[in-house]
Amino acid sequence: MAMFDKLLANLKASRKTIVFTEGTDARILEAAARLQADDLMDVILCGNKEAVAAAAKAGNFDVSKATVLDPLTYEGFDEMVKCMFDLRKGKMTMEECASSLKKSNYFGTMLVKMGKADALLGGATYSTADTVRPALQLVKTKKGANLVSSSFILFREKDGKEEKICMGDCAINISYEDTVDKATGAVTVTAAQKLAEVAVESAKTAAFFGIDPKVAVLSFSTYGSGKGGTVQLSHDAVIEARKLNPELVIDGEFQFDAAVSPVVAKTKCPDSKVAGQANTFIFPLIEAGNIGYKIAQRLGGYEAYGPILQGLNAPINDLSRGCNADEVYKMAIITAGMAE
Repeated sequence: MAMFDKLLANLKASRKTIVFTEGTDARILEAAARLQADDLMDVILCGNKEAVAAAAKAGNFDVSKATVLDPLTYEGFDEMVKCMFDLRKGKMTMEECASSLKKSNYFGTMLVKMGKADALLGGATYSTADTVRPALQLVKTKKGANLVSSSFILFREKDGKEEKICMGDCAINISYEDTVDKATGAVTVTAAQKLAEVAVESAKTAAFFGIDPKVAVLSFSTYGSGKGGTVQLSHDAVIEARKLNPELVIDGEFQFDAAVSPVVAKTKCPDSKVAGQANTFIFPLIEAGNIGYKIAQRLGGYEAYGPILQGLNAPINDLSRGCNADEVYKMAIITAGMAE
């Protein structure tokens, strides 16, 4: 599949190590065995060694080349605790850090932070919050980032052609509100600036996967045809995104039909460089984003890859708890392939 070409090239150019937080899960083990058989990357499985071995044997998965690390017996555990304590800067005691690091989600994230792994994939049994929280606390956001967001890359073959689109944020940010300084009451980051950041980061993700991003910020209004709700937020986010990246091809606010239909675009916004040809869609609320990508997946025949987390200092991605082994395999390629 063409969308994986760049990722596979990156993996061949520089050997990467991925850590899976749920080392006893059958889907993880099947994917890990396949990754090892294809010699795509090195694999670390978090969990009790005997339990991992038993689960692998039960599923007839050959993970003999993988490294299994148990937080409870890890030789560098004390060093890891000290590192986490320093990172948390007084927000947690040494005992609290040790307790957290006995859990695979924190343990695996610290392996990435300490350079023992290049990327992490979790969420087969952990919630999204349990994957994102350690990442925020330990790996942290990139310089200048105000939030972590996510996008999905959707892919399908239609009439002999490959089609790819990007949708964000469909998994992390429930809504967007101003950040207010508790001491002064001043707004430090506006809701529109946050949504703009999602748009800029989603465009970067789209470009990484070979999409020339034409970004539509969506709402239930096109160029002010509606009032209330998310209309002003989406309108202002376009303005803020242009400040962040003046070269970005972005427009809105758009209704979805104006964003994708040349006929509708010609009527509603004929001078737009995005309307009627958008391929990167930014949703103003998680409800719309989550519903939107699943409609595209189930009714539009798209394969959905993600959520791909954006704004972190290292590739850390979240799986759906309903994922299958093939999805784990492909998300591992995406996650490790995005590592620098």
